[in-house]
Amino acid sequence: MDQCVKCPDHQYANTERSQCLQRAVTFLDYQDPLGMALACTALCFSVLTAAILGVFVRHQHTPIVKANNRALSYILLISLTFCFLCSLLFIGRPNTATCTLQPIAFGLVFTVAVSTILAKTVTVILAFKVTAPGRRMRQLLVSGATNFIIPSCSLIQLTLCGIWQGTSPPFVDSDTHSEQGHIIITCNKGSVTAFYCGLGYLGSLALGTFMVAFLARNLPDTFNEAKFLTFSMLVFCSVWLTFLPVHHSTKGKVMVAVEVFSILASSAGLLGCIFAPKCYVILLKPHSCSLRGFRDKTLCRSHKPS
Repeated sequence: MDQCVKCPDHQYANTERSQCLQRAVTFLDYQDPLGMALACTALCFSVLTAAILGVFVRHQHTPIVKANNRALSYILLISLTFCFLCSLLFIGRPNTATCTLQPIAFGLVFTVAVSTILAKTVTVILAFKVTAPGRRMRQLLVSGATNFIIPSCSLIQLTLCGIWQGTSPPFVDSDTHSEQGHIIITCNKGSVTAFYCGLGYLGSLALGTFMVAFLARNLPDTFNEAKFLTFSMLVFCSVWLTFLPVHHSTKGKVMVAVEVFSILASSAGLLGCIFAPKCYVILLKPHSCSLRGFRDKTLCRSHKPS
């Protein structure tokens, strides 16, 4: 009664402040309803993406799959599968391995996905700009210059991750102040500057891709996907612009849940906006995705009575 004693960090004072009680360790666990829901969502979307990849491989000779470089579509689907799976690194008890892999996996797979969309968009623009055999744009398209977009963008992100890991890497941390009576185990970002540099680079790449896709949205073609690419990047940018203020206003495992939700929402936006219309045509309207069906449709329009 004469002298107050501060409780250790792993304990907290009871309401009467007469003794110290043991804090409960908490984190976003797979057994929690929220963690289980996010993990199941990630697995379901990854399986769905793999199934769409199978559909594209099976119908690889159809014009709607071959249009705008089917190899880039395969790369995008594979990268989106890993985007969904990388969210699982944020669920469960944090350790040194998961804290180290989180920024690397997140940064690289999303950079590959966004740079692939950029390559697809540039391919569409170059294909429509090629009007004369001697033009430089034709040389860029024939030489496969767009294939260097993905490794170049990924190398920059890999360099940023390497600097981050070399200077101030993420580490396992415990938060004893956010929740009364709990010790929250989290992954400390380490260098906040490096974290925002990586996120800023990804955001700049996404914004640039959106602007390029927006300029190509009105190019005429039955199988032109520039409009879908534009809308997908709009959804992607909107999710991560919303993420930043919400991320700063939350703490503990709710903050981790927000990160996982943003990963899943942005990946699902890319998957749905780009590939849902294609799968609808391939699976439900197979006749319209063939050149013969396209010619028949054009012929009917040309003979339509005025």
